[in-house]
Amino acid sequence: MHELPVIDSILNIVLRHAANHQVQRVVSITLQVGAMSDLEDEWMQRYFDQLSQGTVAEAAVLKINRIPVVFACPACGHEFEIFPHVNQAILCPQCGRDKGFTLLSGREYHIKEMEVI
Repeated sequence: MHELPVIDSILNIVLRHAANHQVQRVVSITLQVGAMSDLEDEWMQRYFDQLSQGTVAEAAVLKINRIPVVFACPACGHEFEIFPHVNQAILCPQCGRDKGFTLLSGREYHIKEMEVI
């Protein structure tokens, strides 16, 4: 259910941009969602369908692209990807360090583009 406030925020942004550009209909919305996010594609679309009823975004399709989880090592500066749903120790593949990493990507979500008429 944590998808609901996120989708509400996304829909508000979409509707604001649609109004500012005299959009007749929003066909699709491409979202960039971090792989570390626990937002589920199916629920995002369901909530979007429910919240967008009666708006120019009604029936729009969410196209969801997952952004990989990337860390930077503070010791050597190496940037590396991890797979959050795999139970593994996080180690820098360059120097072997096992803590203090900086998260560069993987938790964000944003609108990349909208297809409109």
